[in-house]
Amino acid sequence: MKKVILLFISLISLISLQAQDSVSIINQNNPSYSSVSQTNEEISRYPYKTSFKRDAPVIAVAVGLTYLGNTLIKNKDPLTLAELATKTRDKIPSFDRGNAGFYDEDIDRASYIPFLGSFAVPLVMLLNKNEGRNASHILVMYLESLSITSALFTMAAGTLDRPRPLVYGTLASTDERRNKNNQRSFYAGHTAATASATFFAAKVFHDLNPDSKAKPYIWAAAAAVPALVGYMRYESGFHFLSDNLLGYILGAASGILIPEWHKIKGHKNLSFTPQIGKDYKGLAFVYNIK
Repeated sequence: MKKVILLFISLISLISLQAQDSVSIINQNNPSYSSVSQTNEEISRYPYKTSFKRDAPVIAVAVGLTYLGNTLIKNKDPLTLAELATKTRDKIPSFDRGNAGFYDEDIDRASYIPFLGSFAVPLVMLLNKNEGRNASHILVMYLESLSITSALFTMAAGTLDRPRPLVYGTLASTDERRNKNNQRSFYAGHTAATASATFFAAKVFHDLNPDSKAKPYIWAAAAAVPALVGYMRYESGFHFLSDNLLGYILGAASGILIPEWHKIKGHKNLSFTPQIGKDYKGLAFVYNIK
């Protein structure tokens, strides 16, 4: 079912990319209205530009890396009893020992409520007039932000072995502690994806509603929701503090930088380029500081 949904969203996004390759609108019926001033006005109303040639490869590589990361996760080996016996609190860095051994299934299940709910925030935002008229660009950027975030944390989880905090205690059963799915603590995907969604929504609202008095509250909410998810993942014993902090930072960065990259006046500062070699696949991020 997840593959079907992903394919559907990708298809709709690529159609939007082709339809929205240009945002320049020129009023030729009013000679007193200069093309420069109109361009500036249109940029303020339609500040984003998406392009099939630029965005499709980034999305395709990110989706491919997500698939590869999930495959690596599925192919992980569970801990042997001998390996489990070595997973003691003293083996954890001191700054991450606070929740070693924590395990709470109820908090784990509850964390999915703000996690899944966050994905709807940018979509609900389209009901606003300013966001609605930029809907096709926003949908493409949103998919791009989430796919990059997903690629980063699935590849990290697939290539690096780090037992979850619950492995270091006895609250979870032995089978649960040995489970291969619990050897992928680094880093917090729930926190990263939530931050990507909420900070994306806040960034787009900020760009499209520059005079809104609601901006501070939007940013505060964007920061609070992934923090709540991170706290719940911490308390449930599924991620260490450092896992959540890194997930929060990378998710927020993706949510903010993707819209910034697509701003018509921002293309020269930020670039994303797919990188594929014999032994590696990834994305290169370049930001030019003026």
